[in-house]
Amino acid sequence: MRIGIVILPDQRWSEARGRWQLAEEYGFDHAWTYDHLGWRDLVDGPWFDAVPTLTAAAAVTRRIRLGTYVASPNFRHPVHFARESLAVDDISGGRLILGLGAGGIGFDSAVLGNPELTPRERVDRFAEFLELFDTILRNPATSWSGSYYRAVDARSVPGPVQQPRPPFVVAANGPRAMRLAAKYGDGWVTTGDAYLDTADEWWASVRRIRDRFDETVQQTGRRLDTYLNLDTSPVYSLSSVGAFTDAAGRARELGFTDVITHWPRESSWYAGDEKVLEAVAAELPSIRHS
Repeated sequence: MRIGIVILPDQRWSEARGRWQLAEEYGFDHAWTYDHLGWRDLVDGPWFDAVPTLTAAAAVTRRIRLGTYVASPNFRHPVHFARESLAVDDISGGRLILGLGAGGIGFDSAVLGNPELTPRERVDRFAEFLELFDTILRNPATSWSGSYYRAVDARSVPGPVQQPRPPFVVAANGPRAMRLAAKYGDGWVTTGDAYLDTADEWWASVRRIRDRFDETVQQTGRRLDTYLNLDTSPVYSLSSVGAFTDAAGRARELGFTDVITHWPRESSWYAGDEKVLEAVAAELPSIRHS
């Protein structure tokens, strides 16, 4: 099992830099940052963009893979995002992972002043986004026309370091999005059902969603890496070493290849103690292989 960590882009680089370097030193396999223009009740606090954050992280690390968790069509256009991704993949020496999702409601969808889309429309848009984004990254020039996006001779030269393109890890809980993940994804990520009262209820939802995805991907004959975000559970995975070990073990039993935790914050979302993170990091080899 591979183990990753999200570092929210809510600190100036003078502080955040050390976190990305520690994530590598601690032995995490991948590190991610949220790709939002603002997120939940943190929208009024410090917040920085994902692409330059990952670019800076690539410059101060050497091994760890780096990802968007998750980029969405709410404010990303496949033409420009392909150029950004090409640059980060190059600067990182081929360590970029592209976590991609359909985009929800909230600040990201409202701040640009566009009409709110229905869930069906968001998945329709996501289908176009994935097809066009995939096509641009695989080809030196692309012209394309859809209901939500157009491209006229969009370039992708010299092409990604990772061929044919950086891996897509597609976020999906519903049936249509799962079919998109099975078609375009190199990996699939789920959060389980959010806002449940107990950890047991949450793990039951993860099992149901995982079973549904297994049925979906089996129809394609493909094999994908499977990622679980541990921290939509009512129990924060880094609340203790025992909590993390238990969560990773349960994810492994469900067949997940990767799990993702979150760097502890002083308050609010993912509130915790960095000493617990340090203790968990010391146990990563045994957790990964047990």
